[in-house]
Amino acid sequence: MNEPSDLRGVMRRFATGVTVVTARPESGPPLGVTVNSLTSVSLEPPLVLICIANYLRMHAAIRDGGHFAVNLLNGDQEALSRRFAGQPAGRDPFAGLRVTPGPMTGAPILPSGLGHLECRLVAAYPGGDHTIFLGEVLAAAASAEQAALVYYLSRYHRIAHPGPPETTPDP
Repeated sequence: MNEPSDLRGVMRRFATGVTVVTARPESGPPLGVTVNSLTSVSLEPPLVLICIANYLRMHAAIRDGGHFAVNLLNGDQEALSRRFAGQPAGRDPFAGLRVTPGPMTGAPILPSGLGHLECRLVAAYPGGDHTIFLGEVLAAAASAEQAALVYYLSRYHRIAHPGPPETTPDP
């Protein structure tokens, strides 16, 4: 590969869902960061992976605390995604938000998302300037069906909910 921009140019063509990963460190305020690297890994046991930049405070919070939550954003939550992305030092992205502590991990659960996962860290793998965190899903909850927020071609998009699945009558 020639340049990092080559990889970026290809990957911007891959549509991804948008999440906010949160954690509650033992000391200090809760942390959150916008993440689009979420992958379901296994159903038995229930595992997901996320990737977090090594320089973020969130990285240390997950590594040291061993728990995190993944909040899946709905199509109307672009502002919330931006709020947790590229945060300037000293700004609290949770200010004014009504969050609920996750019953399994205490990590903040954001309001009105598509759903959330509470996870226990089971492994961490180096991945260049990021760490790949593998989490066991301790609790999962989905909200009412609604539009999804996706990121594609370096912009946010809203994908409308298609409605109930079509069913074919039995012969």
